[in-house]
Parts: sequence; C-alpha cells; structure tokens
Amino acid sequence: MINFNNISFSYPSKELFRNVTFRIDKGEFVFLIGESGTGKTTLLRMINMEIFPQEGEVIVYGFNSRFIKKPEIPVLRRKIGFVFQDYKLLNDRDVFENVALPLYLAGMKPDLIKKKVFNVLNEVGVFDSYKKYPQELSGGEQQRVSIARAIVNEPYILVADEPTGNLDPFVSFEIIKLLLNINHKGTAVFVATHNYEIVRRLRSKRLVQIKDKNLVEVVIKE
Repeated sequence: MINFNNISFSYPSKELFRNVTFRIDKGEFVFLIGESGTGKTTLLRMINMEIFPQEGEVIVYGFNSRFIKKPEIPVLRRKIGFVFQDYKLLNDRDVFENVALPLYLAGMKPDLIKKKVFNVLNEVGVFDSYKKYPQELSGGEQQRVSIARAIVNEPYILVADEPTGNLDPFVSFEIIKLLLNINHKGTAVFVATHNYEIVRRLRSKRLVQIKDKNLVEVVIKE
C-alpha cells in the first residue's frame, strides 16, 4: 500500500531522513511518533506527493514518486484521506458543504453526493449538525467533520497528522476509536501523534518512531 524505499530528505538547514525504508500494508493501523522537528509532517506529506524525497522513492498504491506525472497526482490524492490537527474546515460553508467538497471536485452527481455525505456524517456521529458552521461546533465535533470529509471519497489510506493535538483526553480517545472503526472496515490508517497515553492504551497496534534520521519499530511494554 505504502512503500518508502531508501528515501533521504533534507531542508537547507537540517537533514531529516537518511536511507529510510518502511512499509505499510493494506488494512494496517500504524502510529508514528517522534520529537518535534524530526519530520513527521514531512513524511506524511510525501504520501500524497506534496513533497518528494531527494533520494530513493515513495510508492503509494502503485504511484511512484520518481515517475508520477503532474496530472496523476490528483488521481492519487483521491485515494488518500487527510486529517489535520487544526481541522482545516472552511468557515464560510456549513458542515454538509465542507464534507461534500471532495465530491464536488470529483464531478459527482448531486443525488449521490447527498447520499454519501449523509451516510458519512451519520458514521462519524455529527449527522444532526449538517447545517451548522464550523465555528458553531466544539473541537471534537470539528475533528469528526474533518474525518468525514477525509473518508467521504472512500479512500484506501487515511493519514492523520496530530488529529487529537487540540482536544482533551476523553475526546481524543473518542476520535482514535473513530479512526479504529474506519480501519476495521479495511482502510489503512497512519497516525502521527504526541499522545503517548493513547499509544500505550492501543499497544496492539504497530508503532514506529523517527529516531536518528530513520524509522524504527517500537514495542510498547506494559
């Protein structure tokens, strides 16, 4: 599903990755941890090919970063759902319109858009808020809407960058449980987080850490 093959990447002032090889298989749930500034967000942005490695290659669902053509990138991104710490909802559009946006961009028919949006809002637990605007919602509700927008196109991969970073512990775990439910339906989920308590509670899930410019597997002990 996702392959990083000997990738290296540096910013002008800092080297982040050196010869990283890493793989996420279909249907896996993987946590990514690492100190601030080690490159978690950069790594996630390589998955939708917003950023390219300077050496090596990233292969996502058959699309290779070395050979992908510009018109193919939107095709790839339709297979990936992205969830952000700060939600990135449009404040001038209501919940329905925020979630429907990827479907409008894909040229889907209005009747099908309505059906898919209502189904996914019900799935994430904010169906009753479909006419509300983001500023009328709590942080947890906004993140649920963000997740709905990310999965409405039925992606093969869901990538979440600090999805609980602005939420209290109880709401954080509710959001992670929602991601687990999505994963149980077959979507691969890759979550970057600083929330070590959640990682410890879900120690059955795979955990990787950015350390010394590489990715290392971590075993969570009792």
